[in-house]
Amino acid sequence: MTALRRGFFGLLAIAALALSGPVAMLADENVTLGGAWYDTDRSSAGLAPAPAHTPEAVVQIYAARTFSWRGLFAVHTWVATKPAGATTYTAHHVTAWSRPALSSREGAPDRRWAGALPRLLLDLRGGVAERAIAHINKALPEYPFSEYRIWPGPNSNTFTAWLVRKVPELNVELPATAIGKDYLDDTLIAPAPSASGYQLSLHGALGVLAAWDEGIEINLFGLVWGIDPADLAIKWPGVGRLGFDTPWSERVGPRGASVP
Repeated sequence: MTALRRGFFGLLAIAALALSGPVAMLADENVTLGGAWYDTDRSSAGLAPAPAHTPEAVVQIYAARTFSWRGLFAVHTWVATKPAGATTYTAHHVTAWSRPALSSREGAPDRRWAGALPRLLLDLRGGVAERAIAHINKALPEYPFSEYRIWPGPNSNTFTAWLVRKVPELNVELPATAIGKDYLDDTLIAPAPSASGYQLSLHGALGVLAAWDEGIEINLFGLVWGIDPADLAIKWPGVGRLGFDTPWSERVGPRGASVP
C-alpha cells in the first residue's frame, strides 16, 4: 500500500470516528432535525426551585442540545441567577440573534432549548450563591465579545466558560460537547474552566486540555475526544461523556442541595 493510499484510508478512519458520535445522536429525542425553531417546546423543565418557595439566592448552569443538525454535535449552555428575596430569575445567554450577543432577561431559567430538555450542571444556594451573583454581575459588563460565531467561537459556550473562569464559586466541569468553550481568542494558554488544570488552544479549533476535573481532552476542529481517569470515563464527539461514573456536576438533581 502506497503512502498516499495509507494517508487516504487514515483520513477516512478519522472521519468515521469523528462522525460516529453524531450519527449515534440521531436516536436522541432531544435532537430535533425537522420543523421550525419557533414551533418547538419552550416550557419549563421543572429543574429550578420556585422563587415563591425559595427565598435564598440561587445560581444554576444549564446545558441543552442545540437546534437542528447542530444538536448532533453540540449543546448550548447558559447561566441563571436569582438574588435572595427575588421573585424571578434572570437567564444570561449568548445567542446569534441578540445584539450584542450577550443578553440577560428575566423569566424561567430552565426552559427547554428549542424543544431539547436541559440538563442541570451546577446548582448553588444561599451564601455561596450570593457571592457568585455579586461576582457575576461585576463580570458581565466585561464580557469581551459582542459578536456571535457558531464555530469555533465566540458563542454561547465561550461565554459560559469565560464566566466560569471569572467567578471562583462556579466550580463546574462543562460538557465536552460544549463546542466553543475552548475558544480563547488570541490567548494561547489559559486555566481550564474548572480551574483544576490548563489548556492550550488555537482559536478553539485545535488544542489540548489537562485538568483534574476534565481529565485530558484533545480538540480537533471543535470535536473533543478525551479520557477522565478520575471518573472512569471517556469523551466522544457528539455523544459527550461515556463511563461508569458521573461527575459531581451531573449528579445534582432537580432540587439539588446547597453547595458548601
